[in-house]
Amino acid sequence: MAKHKDTEVPINGLYDEEGKMKDASVEQDIPEGDVAEGAEEVEGEEAFSLSQDELEALCRESVCPECDVHKEAEAIKLRSLADAENLKKRLLRETEEMKKYAGESILADMLPILDNLDLALAHTDGLDAACKNFVIGVDMTRKLFLDAVKNHGLEQVDAKRGVDFNPEMHEAVGTVEDGELQNNQIAQVVQGGYFLKGRLLRPAKVMVNKA
Repeated sequence: MAKHKDTEVPINGLYDEEGKMKDASVEQDIPEGDVAEGAEEVEGEEAFSLSQDELEALCRESVCPECDVHKEAEAIKLRSLADAENLKKRLLRETEEMKKYAGESILADMLPILDNLDLALAHTDGLDAACKNFVIGVDMTRKLFLDAVKNHGLEQVDAKRGVDFNPEMHEAVGTVEDGELQNNQIAQVVQGGYFLKGRLLRPAKVMVNKA
């Protein structure tokens, strides 16, 4: 500390020898090297402050479209888009199919009811007149039931005596020799078959003629 006019004046670079404060607007000398180093640090901080999307955008802009890296990246992108589109189509197709055949299990459980009605009608020969009304009632019940399930897409497989055997919708459970029929024709229907909206739900079980 230096004294001036009986007053202690701190000598720390802010005051002159007379005790007056120096001009604050005067900038202190800073070495050019320090300034450059500080600027580089600031620029480095700004560079590392970029987001991931911004960095990827800069990389894409700096990659030549004709180089192998760019071509490979474009090929990967196209394959990914194609895979995503195929997956979307497959999911839509499976969803539509699921909706279309949603009642398949329920209708399949109802087929034995039709089988029993068909079986009852198949054994009506030789009944007396007193059972005639009963047979008519069973036949009407079968028709009503069949009409109801038809509204949900259930249709009978064409399996009648004299129809050619078709392994795509008929199942042979045995063979017979019938001179009235040609070879490989249906001689008898054991159990009816059904389609559900064009898809085979159950094949018709038949006896096939082998002449």
